[in-house]
Amino acid sequence: MSYWKNREEGKENPAFNLGLFRIRFPFIHYRFEWPDYFQGLLMCAVDLAAIPLIIELLGMPFEAAMAIVILNGFFYLLHHLLGDPVVPGWITPAIPIIIVYIETFSIGPDRVKALMAFQFMLGLLSVFLGTTKLATKIIRLIPSAIKSGIIIGAGIAAVTTVFKAGGRFDIFPYTITISVSSAFYLIYSQHFHQNKEKYPLLNLINKLGIFPIILLAVFIAPLFQEANWPQIEWGFSNPDFNLLIRSYTIFGVGLPPISMFLTAIPTVLATYIVLFGDVLQSKAILEEADSLRGDEKIDYNSNRAHIILGARNSIMSFIG
Repeated sequence: MSYWKNREEGKENPAFNLGLFRIRFPFIHYRFEWPDYFQGLLMCAVDLAAIPLIIELLGMPFEAAMAIVILNGFFYLLHHLLGDPVVPGWITPAIPIIIVYIETFSIGPDRVKALMAFQFMLGLLSVFLGTTKLATKIIRLIPSAIKSGIIIGAGIAAVTTVFKAGGRFDIFPYTITISVSSAFYLIYSQHFHQNKEKYPLLNLINKLGIFPIILLAVFIAPLFQEANWPQIEWGFSNPDFNLLIRSYTIFGVGLPPISMFLTAIPTVLATYIVLFGDVLQSKAILEEADSLRGDEKIDYNSNRAHIILGARNSIMSFIG
């Protein structure tokens, strides 16, 4: 039965209610949408961006790193399956904080265990805040000025990592300048939003979100000789789950010592501040969208988001 056909205008999408969670299955509770599908499929590039970081920091082979990304992608599905309208947790501004922390450990099993302990503690903190309903209370109690500062600070931190001395702007000046300018035009320009109603091609580009910007960068970088043209090979990748489990999980390197869990706490708290900004941004964006999209009620619950995010990270800390 297609429950989505029975949704009333202005009401929440159908779901199987299970306490805090709203369980929704594809094709049953929501229909297939081509713009969503293509954006989701092609935006895998964002998730795959973790692979070079993992290889560099952990000395991990490509096949094992890809196995991690695949596992992570499956865990992302928990959010919409359990009723969360967003997928928080890919915390770009926090990456430099995490890198600095784990680089204090020697590369090899110690660094793997340090990352494992950090991720578990972050997940545990998120689950605790969600199950005790403190997550919502924290959001309500913190003054708006501080919330704004966190959101702006997260943005500044992300920009700083790109434009600081020796940052990515020094490597890709033309690519970043053209891509960011195009992104501002597509997202904020009234001229574009007026014309998208006239031209189907512009309307399609608008529906694809930020993917056209990423695709633009793929071509601009080689044209300005800031990167090589990609070597395209047709075939299937071979993620090595066996190597991942044997050499980079508790089943291979064992559990981290208690001391690693304790030393991770300051970094966990610093990262949570950035994560908190991610939650605030999600809430703000959805509230802003409510004024424009009255056709469907979106239920965003920060406690539920914390629980799903925390469970996802806690499990991943041990298996990937």
